This record gives sequence, C-alpha cells and structure tokens, in this order.
Amino acid sequence: MSSRTTRRRCAHWLLPAIMAVAGIAPAQRATADGREKQVLVLHSTRRTSQLVTVSDREMPRILGGPFREGVDYYTEFVDEAQFPLRRYELAFKDFLLSKYKGNRFDLIIAMGDNALRFVDDTRSELFPQSPLVFFTTRPSLRRPLNSTGILGRLNLAGSLRLALALQPDLRRVFVISATDDSNKGYEQEARDQFRPFEPRLIATYLSDLSKADLERRLASLPPRSIAYFLTYTRHGSDENFRPIEYLDRLTAVANAPMYSWVDSAMDHGIIGGSLKSQKAQAEAVAHLGLRVLQGTSADTIPPSSMDLNVSQVDWRQLRRWDISESRVPAGTLVQFRLPTVWDRFKVYIVVCVIMLAAQSVLISGLLIQRRRRQHAERSARNGEAALRASYERIRDLGGRLLLAQEEERARLSRELHDDVCQQLGLLVFELDLLRREDPRRRKADRVLASVLDIAHSAVKSVHDLSHRLHPARLRLVGLVSAIRGLVRELSKPELSISFAHESVPDQLPDEIALCLFRVVQEALNNVVKHSAATHVSVDLRGEGPGLVLTIVDNGVGFNVDDVRTSGLGLVSMNERLQPIGGRVDIRSRPGAGTQVEVMVPAPGSGQVRTARSRAERAEISSYSANF
Repeated sequence: MSSRTTRRRCAHWLLPAIMAVAGIAPAQRATADGREKQVLVLHSTRRTSQLVTVSDREMPRILGGPFREGVDYYTEFVDEAQFPLRRYELAFKDFLLSKYKGNRFDLIIAMGDNALRFVDDTRSELFPQSPLVFFTTRPSLRRPLNSTGILGRLNLAGSLRLALALQPDLRRVFVISATDDSNKGYEQEARDQFRPFEPRLIATYLSDLSKADLERRLASLPPRSIAYFLTYTRHGSDENFRPIEYLDRLTAVANAPMYSWVDSAMDHGIIGGSLKSQKAQAEAVAHLGLRVLQGTSADTIPPSSMDLNVSQVDWRQLRRWDISESRVPAGTLVQFRLPTVWDRFKVYIVVCVIMLAAQSVLISGLLIQRRRRQHAERSARNGEAALRASYERIRDLGGRLLLAQEEERARLSRELHDDVCQQLGLLVFELDLLRREDPRRRKADRVLASVLDIAHSAVKSVHDLSHRLHPARLRLVGLVSAIRGLVRELSKPELSISFAHESVPDQLPDEIALCLFRVVQEALNNVVKHSAATHVSVDLRGEGPGLVLTIVDNGVGFNVDDVRTSGLGLVSMNERLQPIGGRVDIRSRPGAGTQVEVMVPAPGSGQVRTARSRAERAEISSYSANF
C-alpha cells in the first residue's frame, strides 16, 4: 500500500447499520492532475478468506510500485455466500453509491464470478467511466465494455489424477461441497470434470449434510476411498464459518486421505492436489491492472487464459497415510518435508571431512612426536622421582638436625645444670664461709663480697641459660606457664609483652608443647633483636580442630618475600611445625609491624606425629628430679 495514504475500507453488511452510516459524506479526493490513483477491489468472498489476505498483501505492492505516492486502495466484499438474498445485493449497491459518491476510481478490480456479475449489473450506476479488470473461472461470462481480465479455469480433475497416482487402488471419492446458491457452481463443475473417471471411480457428493452428519460420514468412509474438499461455508440455518478453519476439523475426523483444489487448503490436513495458487492469481490481476493505471486502454488488452495450478503434496500427510514418496509424479512439489541429516548439516559434514583428512595427514607425525614425548616423559618422571627422593632425604635430614639440636641442647643444659651450676654453687659456699671465718680483714671482706656477687650472678646466668637451652618445666607446669615464664624473662622496661590464652588443654603431647614453646621463643627473640618494637602480644587459643598461636608486634616490620628463604628463624619454624602437621602464616610489611599466626592440629589428631626421641624423654626426666 501507499506509505502515506493507502487505506483499506471494508463494509459490515448488517443492513440497518449500513444504511444508517451510509448518509455520512464519503472521503473526497482531489481531481486535479497528479492526484493519487484510486483503486477499488471487489471480492466474491468474505473478508476472512485466504484469497483476500493474499490479495491485500500482493496487489497494493504491485499497483503502487511505479507511483511515488502509491495508490489509494479500497476493498469491498460481494459475499453472497453469507447473504444470498437478492435484497442484500440491492442494499449493497445503495451502500456503495452512498459511500463512494463523488469518487472517480481509476480502476475497478472484480475478483471472481460473483463480483464480476455484480459490477456488470450495477456499473452504469456505480462506476460508469472506470475501467474494469476481472478474474473469472467461467469463459461463458460476457466481457463488459472497457474491461479486460484473466480466465483461470477450475482444474478440479487434476487433483483426482494426482490421487490416482498416489493411490492406484482408489475406487471411491466423496466430494464435500456447500448447499448454498453461490457455491453450487463448484459442485456442478466437479460433476462435469469427474464424469470421465467413471466407472473406475464412483463419486459421491456430500452436499446435503449438516456438520454433525458430515463428520459422522467422513469418520466411517469405506476402504480405498478419499475425500475431496470443494467448499463448505454453511448448511441451512447453521452458523457461518470459515471453510479453511473447518477443514482442520474434517481432516482430523476423516478416516481416509483428503484432497482439494486450492493452495489455501495446504497445511490444514489434506494430502495435496493440483492446487490453484492464490498468490499467482493476485499477482497476475495486479500486473494487468497496473497496465491500465499506466494509461493502456482496457479494451485494447485481450483477456488471457492462465493455468494457475501447481501439483503439490504435504510430506507429513504422505507419512500419516503410509503413501510411498516414490509414487509422487515427477514435477510435483513436496511441501513440509523434514530435512535429512545431510540437508541440515551438510556444511558441517563437509567441514568435518576436510578436517579429518587434514588430521589423518598429521597422525603419522603425531605418532612420532608421541614416541619422543613418551621418552621425554619417562626421563622427566625418573628425574622427578630422584628429586622427590632427594627432597624426602633433605626433609628427613632437617628433622634429624632439629632432633640433634634438641638433644645437644638437652646435653648442654644437663651439663650446665649438673656440673657448672654445682661447682659455681660450691664456689659461692666456700667464699661465703671464708668471709665468715676472717671478719677482721676488712679489705679482704670487701673483695670477697664482690667475688661473691659475681659468683651469684654467674650461677643465675648459667641457670637461665640451662632453661633456655631446654625448658624442662614444660613437663612440670605446662605450656601456658612455660610461655608466661618466658614472657616474664624477656620483658624489659622498653618492651612490654602481654600473654593471653583461652581453651588451652591442660595436658598436651610433649612434641606439640615443645614445638609451640620454641616458636614463641624464636619469635620473641627476633622481636628483641630486630623489630625495635615497644609492645608484643602473644595469644594462644584452642579453636575448632586445633590450637592457634598469634604473635603481634608494633615494630618496624619487613618484606616477607625477602626473608622467607634467607631467614633461618622462619625456616626453623616451618621445619618444627611440619612433623606435627602444623603451619605458619607470617604477615608483615615495612613500617607496619609483624603478625605471626601458627596453627597446629588438635591433640590426638592423626596428623600429629607422636614419636619422640628417647634422649628428649630422658632429658625431661632428669630435669624433673632437679626441680
């Protein structure tokens, strides 16, 4: 239609309403040169028919194509199937007179025999000067003046010939047709065209049945039968309905295949037939009308005959009725075929074949590479096994070094405590006795007092060193008290150390207690030596499945990555924690202090290694006797 003014104007044929609004002045169009072309299309069917839908889609596009403004397109319906009375035709004529009074149409198009008959009867009153283009199925109709058209004869027998090709054993055909006056011509045409097929085929016309009777009859058709759908719009006083919509119901209840003669019936359950193309019909009429709009006189264009039928079948219905596709005649269009795997994926299949061919060329090289890779992998695995064994040996050596270190510390602590401390104690005793025996020697007394103080200090230092080398009081007073004593020893006026604990078991395995004590000792020694901190907090808590030790200071901090491998203290912590399944997390950065967090599994966990050295047990036992 026109992009700006093309409109569809359709009438409702309720006679009182039509005549009531007919008095309204119709839209006027300018009659000056260059005005839009005005086209009126009269259909022989109701507005809901498939032909109207196709025509209103195709005809305005073709008619308005050469014109910049398009065409002013109107549509009306001579629907005698719905209102077959003569008074309706008279009322419809009056309605058109009132509606289009003052309009001069550049073209009148009559689509079908009823519309052509109506225009021929009323043209002198309605459209006396407008050229006419028509479509008819009957060559006997008289050609009006100033007109041209297309003759498309009904080819009802073509569908029957297709049915015989698909079903060679066919014996009976049941023809479904309407009983109203406007459609009886279809039944008569079918009788004439089907007569040459007798006696091979027996035709039965179901033209006097109600909907209920028709459906019952179709549901019980005899073997080797088909149904042929001509048209069915109403029966007696039954309500009007669309034939195509009712066709869905009929094909569903019928127990035999169904054929038809027009392509609008496709995709509604029929097998197919020699079907008239409604699109081809609309395009042919529109192209003929365009010639008239462009200035060619209609009388100079002779009417032409066209074969608008196309043989086609519905592939789904062939499958439904078990009809072999090999029986479909050559040149027949097969609709709605489900694509095969090749049809759907042929591009992918071709690409896959090419890829497989390319891959097959590479397989030989890949096999060679595979052998080389396997050899390299075996060498790598052997090297990895050697590295793993070396790592295990180094790890075992680290554990042994730690054990040897503890044993050596225990020995030194024992020697200091049992030998050096005893001798220093004896020295203190002798000096004190000497001072008491010779009180008259004041100078000697002062010297002896000084020596005695030095001896007391030496005894205390050796005693403290003995306990730092091996804290035997862990066994006696427990981890919490041992850490508290360590904190007390290392606290200074310029460095405050706080210690908090919560939910720590009273009895811990010796290896866990010793490990945690050494970690605290190592961390506090690092704080004293390197951090320049003023405060340190030590927190030991039992949480969930284990113990968590947290040591936080406000010192200068350091870059963890720089000292992770070079700091012996950090390495020592990790080495001590690994045998008992523990881990350490150190967070620090320059100027922001340091936080050391140690997590060890709960006492009794399978991760804890319960083996302890005999030297360590002997060391703890010997210190227990001295305390």
